[in-house]
Amino acid sequence: MSGTQVRRDGERATLVMHRLRLRVTGGADKGKECDVEAARVTIGAAQGNDLVLTDRQVSRHHCEVLFRDGRFLLRDLGSTNGTFVGDVKVVELEIAPGARVRLGRTEITFEPKKRFVRLKESEGDSFGAMLGCSAAMRAVFGLLERIARTRLSCLIVGETGTGKELAARALHEASDRASGPFVVVDCGAVTASLVESEMFGHEKGAFTGADRARAGAFQLAHGGTVFLDEIGELPIDLQPKLLRVLERREVKPVGGSALSEVDVRVVCATHRSLEQMVAEGTFREDLYYRIAEVAVEIPPLRRRPEDTALLATKMVEQEARNGGRVTSIAPDAITALSARDWPGNARELRNVMRRSLALAKGEVLHASDLEIAAPSRPRRAESVGAPPDLPYDRPLPTLKDARDQWVSMLERQYLERVMQVSEGDYDKAAAVAGLHRKSLRRLLREHGMMTDDDAGGGVGASQE
Repeated sequence: MSGTQVRRDGERATLVMHRLRLRVTGGADKGKECDVEAARVTIGAAQGNDLVLTDRQVSRHHCEVLFRDGRFLLRDLGSTNGTFVGDVKVVELEIAPGARVRLGRTEITFEPKKRFVRLKESEGDSFGAMLGCSAAMRAVFGLLERIARTRLSCLIVGETGTGKELAARALHEASDRASGPFVVVDCGAVTASLVESEMFGHEKGAFTGADRARAGAFQLAHGGTVFLDEIGELPIDLQPKLLRVLERREVKPVGGSALSEVDVRVVCATHRSLEQMVAEGTFREDLYYRIAEVAVEIPPLRRRPEDTALLATKMVEQEARNGGRVTSIAPDAITALSARDWPGNARELRNVMRRSLALAKGEVLHASDLEIAAPSRPRRAESVGAPPDLPYDRPLPTLKDARDQWVSMLERQYLERVMQVSEGDYDKAAAVAGLHRKSLRRLLREHGMMTDDDAGGGVGASQE
């Protein structure tokens, strides 16, 4: 787990935060202290470090202290003169509270503390542009409110369409960096060959088509927040480069040699299970720890049906404020909307409401006005067949919304068919789909086709 965790005791939740304190007890900077509420503290001569030292024998990015899996680790970052605990030169070493670390002529005493912060549900039904009156969403808002003004890196997880980018933007707007830029990189939408340039920039002539130098997202977000959407899609060969930027807070453009310092908060999002990807070897464990100092899960709409009514009502009110013909929504429409599972979550609901409001017959939106496509029935064929029709006509959604909606629908249809063909046998279904059994079960849960109560069930269920 990451250094900052949310622990639950029945219905109550506690945020366990680690305050890493470093005190200089010897050398030119004696008396200097660093007190950071995070799972990682960096030490070196460069200004981007948490503890900046003037000792000429200390490298720009000398070492770091991490909290990981219940242990404190001291790691050398390739320093010139080495990092020592006693007479032992450290590459990576577990250290205890009170340990004395030597860098050049400087001695540092490590004094960690732990804080237990009782989390409360938010008193409001919104956080930024996010809306929700359910207990699940109020708990999410409470967590986001608590961590907004910290420097913790945040991983936002949830199914497609749950509003992960809204959460990231709201986190930025509630932080001390709100006056700085908010820069988005969609790792799933940029081709693998251009992701590095998108994040780190490039020099003129770095590759075919690079007719001028271009700054990347990290340089553009200096002083603000960079949001890496769908981080699970980041190619494995680029993950070490991103890790290096996060460790050293320096960026080198593609085709360039000069390093530039960057001061950014990193927020990531994914609909995938990064922990499972780490186990499968498709996502680096050390990068996971860097980006997931605290993880926030946005629950799907089907788990909080009371929020459907709130979202639909707010959309109607917004339409009325913008001069639209529809001014209210009828109870029968609320009932019809709340009865659906919404596999595309709030994004699907928004698209349905946009169509319905545009085509409604009167000033009140009724169930008969709802432009909801009938759910597709799975065929009895073993092949996937044609993809499902997208349930929109006009107005058109954005390409990203359309793609995410299509992928979600296709995934669900495929899972229905593969489980039908496999007669409910998870092992057989996983073999047909070419997935690890745990990955299959995760996808089934995401689409509401299996609950946690089914963990031990299924024909041919094996011990996991």
